[in-house]
Amino acid sequence: WLRRTTHYLFIVVVAVNSTLLTINAGDYIFYTDWAWTSFVVFSISQSTMLVVGAIYYMLFTGVPGTVTYYTTIMTIYTWVAKGAWFALGYPYDFIVVPVWTPSAMLLDLSYWATRRNKHAAILIGGTLVGMSLSVFNMINLLLVKDPLEMAFKYPRPTLPPYMTPIEPQVGKFYNSPVALGAGAGAVLSVPIAALGAKLNTW
Repeated sequence: WLRRTTHYLFIVVVAVNSTLLTINAGDYIFYTDWAWTSFVVFSISQSTMLVVGAIYYMLFTGVPGTVTYYTTIMTIYTWVAKGAWFALGYPYDFIVVPVWTPSAMLLDLSYWATRRNKHAAILIGGTLVGMSLSVFNMINLLLVKDPLEMAFKYPRPTLPPYMTPIEPQVGKFYNSPVALGAGAGAVLSVPIAALGAKLNTW
């Protein structure tokens, strides 16, 4: 009984850590006032860190399905943030909740289909996540009505200067240290994940 309880508790702890790992990788949420500006950084950082967090999760648990579980935690976390902004008087579409779960299901499926081969999960699952996450979230953002109008009507009080919703300056985001740091960190995470999996086999 104690062993089983400890095992389940450990799965929860790893899921929470994986969630923190992913939501801190650059942008983890789409605020409508700069949703399309952050889309590229989001796609790179989130697809990479989803794979890093997933491999980290599966190495410790060895259970297919756990990636979908931790993306569900991230989705709930984001819906709570959406609800908080809505309670402050912002419109319902001010926050667009990202779509992580279908990509996580593809990663879980590749892990299960390759007989729990972690290297195949990195290569096959990582490719599937990288291709699918940006597509799902692009469709997700296309469903939002008038994001530029939303940016002018409902600017966030804490909006940094480089994200000020003035149309000709939208591109300034890509010259910001935050964007460069998030992108560089995300790209570097791939070899780190592969190295971690390799060290685990030794």
